[in-house]
Amino acid sequence: MITQTKDIDKELLTGLETSHYTRRIRSHYLAYGTKYDFCKFFLVRDKDGDKGIISLFNSSMVASVFSGKSFSNEDITELSIFVNMTKPFTVELDLRYAEKLYELLKDDYRRFSRIEFEFRCKSGLPDINVNETPRLDDVFDILKTSFPIIRQTKDLWITDTSHRVRRGLSQSFTLGNYTSATIQYIIDDIAFVGHVATIPSERGKHHARELLYWIGEKLNADGFKVRLYARSYNVSYYTEIGFEPVNSDIVLEAKDVEENS
Repeated sequence: MITQTKDIDKELLTGLETSHYTRRIRSHYLAYGTKYDFCKFFLVRDKDGDKGIISLFNSSMVASVFSGKSFSNEDITELSIFVNMTKPFTVELDLRYAEKLYELLKDDYRRFSRIEFEFRCKSGLPDINVNETPRLDDVFDILKTSFPIIRQTKDLWITDTSHRVRRGLSQSFTLGNYTSATIQYIIDDIAFVGHVATIPSERGKHHARELLYWIGEKLNADGFKVRLYARSYNVSYYTEIGFEPVNSDIVLEAKDVEENS
């Protein structure tokens, strides 16, 4: 059974197993709590009690289980019904459940494989001109050239990112006026990097590589582990920068969503 709940707090969330999905859910709660319609939380439970938590944040769904618990085949069926009702653009959960869920949703969802990488500190901070406090409008102007979904939701992206920045959950960086990267959450001393982009006229000049290396060295020196996800065919690109694969999973994406360029 899946039921919406507002009876959620930090203590409950610490009971979830340690994972990227749990950190995503916690970041949603720490940023917004339970008072907004665009950020909802649901409990997955059966006769023996609570099994896991789902966050539904705008067009994304993330699910995680409590430590010592697991989703049964019946729970996966319930999740597929939930997805068909709520129609999120993306669905993220542990690989051991995502594969089963995909089989129930493949008429409407595609899947893509991705690798989780962690930066390994190498030889010190490079001397490049990185802006650690850029205007979010400037970040958006770079991102919109690579992410169609963000391009269509400027006000939403800026409002959400600024909200997270004020709460110490997020930070954006730019290199010149052509490359940007954003820390999407900082939870448990892990800084998760997403939305890396370079404007078309500057692509192929290694700007993103330089910025990611700088971020990795800077945040490692500040005591954070730096992680990101990338498509599986980009393994060599990230290992050359200094990232090492630590995990893999799949993401389910609605088939009617325009793919990123």
